Amino acid sequence: MAAQAQPGSPAKSAAEIMGTPPGTVMTKEYVATVGRFAYLWGWTLVNNYNRSLAVKDLPEPGRIGGVIPGSPHNQVSMLTDYIDSAENFVTCPNQDTVYGAGFMELDKTPVVIQVPNFGKRFYTYQLSDARTDSFGQIGTQYGTKPGLHLLVGPDWKGKVPAGIVAVHRSPTNLVAIFPRIFQDDTPEDKAAIQPLLSQVMVYPLSEFTGKMKTKDWKITPSFPPPTTDGKGEVKWVIPEKYFDELPLVMKMVPPLPGEEAVYRTIESVLDAAAKDPQIKATLTETAVAAEADLISPLFEFRNNGRPVGNGWTSPPNGARWGTDYLSRTASAKSNMYDNAPQETRYIYTDFDSTGQRLNGANRYTVTFAKGQTPPVNGFWSLTVYNKEHLFEANKLNRFSLGTKSKSLKYNADGSLTLYFQSDSPGEDKESNWVPAPKDVFSLYIRAYWPQAAITDGSWTPPPVARVN
Repeated sequence: MAAQAQPGSPAKSAAEIMGTPPGTVMTKEYVATVGRFAYLWGWTLVNNYNRSLAVKDLPEPGRIGGVIPGSPHNQVSMLTDYIDSAENFVTCPNQDTVYGAGFMELDKTPVVIQVPNFGKRFYTYQLSDARTDSFGQIGTQYGTKPGLHLLVGPDWKGKVPAGIVAVHRSPTNLVAIFPRIFQDDTPEDKAAIQPLLSQVMVYPLSEFTGKMKTKDWKITPSFPPPTTDGKGEVKWVIPEKYFDELPLVMKMVPPLPGEEAVYRTIESVLDAAAKDPQIKATLTETAVAAEADLISPLFEFRNNGRPVGNGWTSPPNGARWGTDYLSRTASAKSNMYDNAPQETRYIYTDFDSTGQRLNGANRYTVTFAKGQTPPVNGFWSLTVYNKEHLFEANKLNRFSLGTKSKSLKYNADGSLTLYFQSDSPGEDKESNWVPAPKDVFSLYIRAYWPQAAITDGSWTPPPVARVN
């Protein structure tokens, strides 16, 4: 065990950093101050951990509630088409790609990740650590070599078997993998993608044979969904349980460089709470209050990221959060599991060009000037989400438009106008229409493999114009 600095003396290394000495008197106000920060700091980690527990005991890969991929740990499950509008497992799903999902416990085993030869089809496999930071590079923009890849934990020292084309080392043992494979909205492409999807698999290294396996994802079983109050996404963080779960998560996730003092400070209060019921009660009260007045406002897109023009906001460091705890928590609350910024830029708004909240009682247009659709090397889309940041069923079963939409009609001058309203804009415009919920809603641009004009801010999203 590394020697620790004596109280009051400077630490010579990170290992020597101490928190408040045991037995120190802690006032209620101090406990609440540390607890409030700890709630913001660890909210994302507890959220991610609880999602992993929700699928840990599934018997095999399948579909949760029949609509979302779910699998036991160290495997993934794949859909075979866009995600269904009934999904409420995670906010802000897309209908541009076919999803896969799975959680890994790399302290138990490395896993093999199969990457088919996707040819010119855009794809990305997000590797998300326990902090929801992305690592590794598997996707079109990286020129990834198809074949069998190996994902290992931070402490793995085993031998890489012949036939593995690349090794990816995770900074944490808990990892979420989310394959996303682009699909356009035509029946022909939905059929053409199926042989590729059947090769997207993840499994323990013990099952490695050196050859690509296949699985028919169309016939996987359905499992009961998690219980929910019916109001939006499943509640993955329960304030009353938070400070029971946080110590478990902190033991699983080592501090980033510079976080040692944060860990020691939080741990000193958690240790005191384990011995003093009043301190524990104060932490619970603090969690309930912080959920309501600190975390809940982060659900609104105007409180996530920084302004990028015309009322839109965007976090520039998606899935590269590091020690940016505000942005990490804001995205976990509003639209968890961003891709890395060079993979996807997410841009969103809750307001029209006059600063009024978007509402299905009104009609809106978004017009991209000629040549000014989002500049990407991959694809782009513009999606409508209801007040819960989920899809709301509509008669067209359409929730977004973009690169995937082969029936879009451009204006005579080369510009592109998209319509967002609850009623039809007219038969001649319906190809460019996404039905809006009758209540408040949000708009969300995805720019996969963004070009420099997006990442450097020189491209500005167009205003959302109210037309009635």
